[in-house]
Amino acid sequence: MIESALTHLECTRCSAMLDADVEQHSCACGGPLRGRYDLEKAARTLTPQAIEERPADLLRWGELLPLRAPHEMATLGERETPLLALDRTSAALDIAHLVVKDESRLPTGSFKARGAAIGVSRARELGIRTFTLPTNGNAGAAWAAYAARAGMQAHVVMSRDAPPIHRRECAMAGAEVHLVDGSIADAGRLSADLSKSHGWYDASGQREPYRIEGKKTMGFEIARALGWRLPGVIVYPTGGGLGFIGIHKAFEELQALGFVGPDLPRFVAVQSSGCAPLVRAWHDRSDSAAEWANPRTIAYGINVPKTLGDFLVLDILRTTNGTAIAVDDSHIATMREQVGREEGILLCPEGAATLVAAQELRKSGWIRAGERVLAMNTGSGLKYS
Repeated sequence: MIESALTHLECTRCSAMLDADVEQHSCACGGPLRGRYDLEKAARTLTPQAIEERPADLLRWGELLPLRAPHEMATLGERETPLLALDRTSAALDIAHLVVKDESRLPTGSFKARGAAIGVSRARELGIRTFTLPTNGNAGAAWAAYAARAGMQAHVVMSRDAPPIHRRECAMAGAEVHLVDGSIADAGRLSADLSKSHGWYDASGQREPYRIEGKKTMGFEIARALGWRLPGVIVYPTGGGLGFIGIHKAFEELQALGFVGPDLPRFVAVQSSGCAPLVRAWHDRSDSAAEWANPRTIAYGINVPKTLGDFLVLDILRTTNGTAIAVDDSHIATMREQVGREEGILLCPEGAATLVAAQELRKSGWIRAGERVLAMNTGSGLKYS
């Protein structure tokens, strides 16, 4: 049986080390926590050959996941998602090598299934039976579904403006749905109040240390699918930033294991011009982002006015020589239509935003001729039809 090499949790601000086998949230200093692993132990069984011999599911990477009892994981049949070449779009955008990782194939229709599968399963291992979290939609749908699978109770807090399908998804999976006027920031405040007043587990993105461990499997899959040769550029729709941070964490762990070389991709954080706190902070050369007033965009998954992990995203941009860019909703809508007609892929708005960003960055010369570019489609376009 595959055994987790998890050793402890580490604060991303002050580097304090905390026990990983008791319930933890943020560090006392307020910093988000991250799982750390005994990589020498992991390397004894986690090899490229062993990976190829295992089923193409999340537990393929079990040594670098936090589950102590992986055979008891709450699963809905997660599988590795494909990298799809966009030949016509590549030609139109003048990008020689452009692929999309299509996360719409996962249970509940988005990459959020990865974080929910691991986060819910780890919470159950720690004795949690009821939790609350804020969401823009897809995360709530995923956590509600996996809670039902695990025999747990979910309380999901979302804005009244979120796509109605997400509200119905949560309710159909048995979650209690709490609606707020305002943005996910307002939902986060109510969720925190519910956690404190009822004693429910706080499963919000940067205060729960394990969903990122599920999301980092995107990075593992990218590296394996490309023959352990990383792309030159990764373009990611960035709201809360956990997927962005998770992919980078995966690459660092693979580097330490010797699976990939020393050069990481240049990371691009993509936001909407209607909600771009990280882009503004990047151009201001700030270490953190101020909350965005009146956030509004059709790419609802990145309609996040403030994230606790902003300093981590900005640090990754600096260390990888990346950039942050905001794109207009009208261009997102046009790109969705174009890719649907020419490639047969129904992108979510967030996924379309990454291709608009790639187009603009290629025009400006930031993406160089001949570079391999990987964009992320984080969910199903069917939810936004």
